[in-house]
Amino acid sequence: QVQLVESGGGQVQAGGSLRLSCAASGRFFFFDSYGMGWFRQAPGKERESVTAISGSGGITYYAETVKGRFSISRDNAKNTVYLQMNSLKAEDTAVYYCAAAPNYNAGLRESEYNYWGQGTQVTVSS
Repeated sequence: QVQLVESGGGQVQAGGSLRLSCAASGRFFFFDSYGMGWFRQAPGKERESVTAISGSGGITYYAETVKGRFSISRDNAKNTVYLQMNSLKAEDTAVYYCAAAPNYNAGLRESEYNYWGQGTQVTVSS
């Protein structure tokens, strides 16, 4: 089993920044062989993909709505993936979920992701 624990959520004013972290662990879990992604779900809306990163960190994907504002990275030595969010907007308000996919390069395809964190709330006030 794989455990994912997000942290770093909170409330911020529009235009501000937040950095989310997701620590991964598990028996026989080789972090650098997993694609990692961030997804979000706003109240009353379906969950949507935000960004993803390949196992080595060499390939990244971004939803159009966050491109240029958000940045995903990973530290394979720490089994941790990060989401740096800048220029936040009210419409970025959502619960943000970290997810892991056995596919090294799963991209933004939610169906590829088998393991999910509990989510962390991000609230952006205008």
